[in-house]
Amino acid sequence: MVYDVRDLAMADVGRARIEWARRFMPVLERIRERFRRERPLEGLRVSACLHVTSETANLIETLQVGGAQVRLCASNPLSTQDDVAAALIVHAGVEVFAIKGEDAETYYKHIHAALEQRPHVTIDDGADLVTTLHTQRRELLPDVIGGTEETTTGVIRLRSMAREGVLAYPIIAVNDAMTKHMFDNRYGTGQSTLDGIIRATNLLIAGTTVVVSGYGMCGRGVAMRARGLGAHVIVTEVDPLRALEAVMDGYEVTPLLEAAARGDVFITVTGNKHVLRREHFERMKDGALLANAGHFNVEIDIPALVGMAVSRQVLRPFVEEFRLADGRRLYLLAEGRLVNLAAAEGHPAAVMDMSFANQALCVEYLARSGRSLAPQVYPVPREIDEQVARLKLAAMGKVIDELTDEQRAYLASWQEGT
Repeated sequence: MVYDVRDLAMADVGRARIEWARRFMPVLERIRERFRRERPLEGLRVSACLHVTSETANLIETLQVGGAQVRLCASNPLSTQDDVAAALIVHAGVEVFAIKGEDAETYYKHIHAALEQRPHVTIDDGADLVTTLHTQRRELLPDVIGGTEETTTGVIRLRSMAREGVLAYPIIAVNDAMTKHMFDNRYGTGQSTLDGIIRATNLLIAGTTVVVSGYGMCGRGVAMRARGLGAHVIVTEVDPLRALEAVMDGYEVTPLLEAAARGDVFITVTGNKHVLRREHFERMKDGALLANAGHFNVEIDIPALVGMAVSRQVLRPFVEEFRLADGRRLYLLAEGRLVNLAAAEGHPAAVMDMSFANQALCVEYLARSGRSLAPQVYPVPREIDEQVARLKLAAMGKVIDELTDEQRAYLASWQEGT
């Protein structure tokens, strides 16, 4: 067995954390019970590049009891929970390659290690594993049946690969499932981002001006939670439809250059590069906090900030002060990486339950049907999305209505009018 983690002695603490998360993941538990009986993934080799958290561990163990041989590496250098990584090795026999705080060289070494088992299926969060496979490990591609992608940023990259005709196998965009982006992205990112900022800084959000850049599902959740904590929220956008929605939702919408002079806390949630940059830093007030909740650490132009600073120092974990020539201080949180996973614990287990249920069912779908699919990016099959929603409602003790035969007939016909 091969692995690379910080300390196996942390395994028992990690096991307790995994079991705690499991209590709040009833949908995945139901899938796990069926997988244990049916073993639909028997003999399947799965390489996963995900945030190594207690919730992820429950997904990995679900795939494992379904018959899969799984290797796991981190999808972000700061998101690994070291005790969970150790627990997966010691208590579940999963080969894990992840250390919180690993440098870029180690990060990619771990991705290569995850690929060494010649996967049949890839599970990615950000598409680093997939792009490494396509650019540096092409000899492994003939074995791959298909893959899944967890996050918006990764889906954007994969659709670009598909457009350019370089994507070599089918990938399901789990991120775009209704039971993922409407709940995980909105409620998970919203809560966990503010949690990360508060844990890192001990800031009182009430009374502050919070600038949220990006009003997709993640941005909506962040704005909603910031307002709920008493902040005045300004939204900045480049998409006119999303900007209009933010206005209709009651937020102030301004250009980012204008908001730069007013914000106390800036949160990027766009999936794009250099959203906060030199022209904005030049206008920010003394003490402004800079946080990112997008997947990669490129949304804040850190090289520009470094170039403007006359000094820098770490004041507390995940808080670095950049002092500018005019005496103003700007504070970068979590090295510009995902603040909710670097400075906190990521999304609550109850919402990851649906996201990872989609992952498990899509891996099963690929094992059954992946070889018949062309190399494109596919939506989650609607029946899987609806199955996850029904399982979640059942786990919550909620019952919904069903259409009558008359109503089904009416919806399927066109003859009846006024």
